[in-house]
Formats: sequence, structure tokens, C-alpha cells
Amino acid sequence: MSALAVFCLATVLFLVPRDLFFEETREVEVWFGFEVRGTLALATAPVHWAIFLVGAWGFWFRRPWILPCAAGYLFYVALSHLIWSEASLNGHGWPLGLAQALAISIPGVLLLRAHRSTKRELATE
Repeated sequence: MSALAVFCLATVLFLVPRDLFFEETREVEVWFGFEVRGTLALATAPVHWAIFLVGAWGFWFRRPWILPCAAGYLFYVALSHLIWSEASLNGHGWPLGLAQALAISIPGVLLLRAHRSTKRELATE
């Protein structure tokens, strides 16, 4: 949990300067697999930051909701990669998108298994 909290915080520390100071990356955000550009991208970037800050807080303080929420977010990201690979001019088609989606889903499945394991441990105490 601590490692995942550090990962989430490091992600925020990477995203904020990238979204604010580098024109080529601040001009694009991806939501549900579709690119938004310009002012809308800049306006929605803090939502990504907030997601990772909440994740860092939830993992650090071992909140019971964080494992299924993080798994759900990973499945959302996996689906977004699949959609983006087909919908975007920068995408590389659905076969690569499917491979990415499957790879990103693996940690989601592991988080769900950890959540179930934690629930079982609490039930036996």
C-alpha cells in the first residue's frame, strides 16, 4: 500500500509540470479514450491530478475503499487505451489497444484479489 501511495504521488509530481509547462503535452488530455485539446485539456488536467492525490491518500492511510476504486480506475484506463488506439489519429489500431488494455487490466485484477483477500482476513478475525 505504501509503494502504491508513493507511485500515485510521484505520478502527480510528474503530471503537474508536464501539464503546465510543456506545450506539446498540456494541449492534450484523454478522457474515455477520446482526446480533448486546448483550453478544455488544460481545464480538465487537474481532475487527473486529483484522482492520483486521492489515490495516494487512500493507499497511504490504507482506506478500505482504495483497492476496488483503484482497480476500477485501472479498468477504465484499459478501456480508454482500447478506444484511443482505434479513435485517435495517433493510435495504432485495436490489436495494439487490446494488448495494452489486457496489460493494464492485470494490476486491476491483482488489486481486486487483494481486496477480496483483505475482506476474508477481516472476516476471520
